[in-house]
Amino acid sequence: MVKPFDEQPGIISVISGYTGGHVENPTYEQVCSESTGHYEAVQITFNPDIFPYEKLLELYWQQIDPTDPGGQFYDRGQSYQTAIFYHDEKQKELAEQSKQALQESGIFNKPIVTPILPAKPFYPAEEHHQHYYKKNKAHYEGYHVGSGRAGFIQTHWGEKNEK
Repeated sequence: MVKPFDEQPGIISVISGYTGGHVENPTYEQVCSESTGHYEAVQITFNPDIFPYEKLLELYWQQIDPTDPGGQFYDRGQSYQTAIFYHDEKQKELAEQSKQALQESGIFNKPIVTPILPAKPFYPAEEHHQHYYKKNKAHYEGYHVGSGRAGFIQTHWGEKNEK
């Protein structure tokens, strides 16, 4: 989820990590054990004058299968489920509006199940997980295609959004 945002003007930083759970400073192994309640997530710092929150939402929807309640592509389980975490009422309102608009768009023939949740403490992932797409380019690209994500994005959003 880092690469599509990292490449945009107005994005200051994208940090891989974990949020939404009940364990402080979880490790990747703990999160993947499905025992901490965390989601794998990214924390995005952005300049809203250059890249407004609405554009973050739009780009996010175009990177996921918002109709899949069990994870994403090859990655299955609670920690891989999609979610939008809001930090204030304005973000919550905009996220709910974007979700409703996506549902009404007809792009998907199943309900949009991505929850919109209040932000909880965010814990950065271990360093080797940060900017994985740069550090392990061949593996990242192979997984992006092999998992079905690339084809899904192409089918639903077209080539211009293929990341």
